[in-house]
Amino acid sequence: MLLTTFLAGVAGTGVGGLVGALLQKNSNRTVSLLLAFAGGVMLSVVCCDLVIEAIETDVGVVVVIAAIAIGVAVTYLLNYLIDKKTNPEVPHIDGDHPKTADDLDELIHSNHLEQHYARHDGKLSLFVAGIVMACAIALHNVPEGMTIGASYASNEGVMGSAALVLAILIGLHNIPEGMAVSVPLISGGMAKWKAVLITACTGIPTIIGALLGYLLGEIGALGLAMSLGFASGAMLYVVFGEVLPQAILMYHSKLPAFSTIAGILAGLFIIFV
Repeated sequence: MLLTTFLAGVAGTGVGGLVGALLQKNSNRTVSLLLAFAGGVMLSVVCCDLVIEAIETDVGVVVVIAAIAIGVAVTYLLNYLIDKKTNPEVPHIDGDHPKTADDLDELIHSNHLEQHYARHDGKLSLFVAGIVMACAIALHNVPEGMTIGASYASNEGVMGSAALVLAILIGLHNIPEGMAVSVPLISGGMAKWKAVLITACTGIPTIIGALLGYLLGEIGALGLAMSLGFASGAMLYVVFGEVLPQAILMYHSKLPAFSTIAGILAGLFIIFV
């Protein structure tokens, strides 16, 4: 489980950092379509596998619904706290700005770091900005890791198809986040290898989340239902609040919609065939 989660979290963001270092903005279309496809598969796995398994623990549908709602709420709260901290430092985000991000850099907070570069702030300010951006991504990775851990727990500690698929999808989801970290770091003069290494380290909390999800799922039927439900809620927020908006912001086209539909169909095939 730890190796699978490591590859999803650390390798996913690391690959994103490497893509950002080598290709800069030229890979947006490819990454957008991959993200949209991954979002579709995630929806199938969550709704047709994880939620069903949570309900089959027989602890009651109300408990499962509550766990899903808690997963959504906690993930949203983490995003809200980061936004509240970072948005006031970006001049164009004011009372007239849309309540949701209208640019990829805003969505994953790389604009926060770019503001410090633009003002030629000292090293301490740049360090704090980098920490804030890294924490934003790291916090997102905890509930994502719980999804993998919960999948392992539901399969008695063995890697099933759902856990493997989710690990791959979370890794894909982490690619644009890695790009958003590495590109401004490199633009600010940091060595490419160091930027990629720092970017990869932001995926480490995924492992912590996986351990939490697995340990909670091992408590018993109620723990498993809560773990699966929480992880499902977290992933639903990630899909609708991050993955699909990222895909659309990276490539303004109808293609991400078709890619998402293809992902849903692929997810159904993986689960039921």
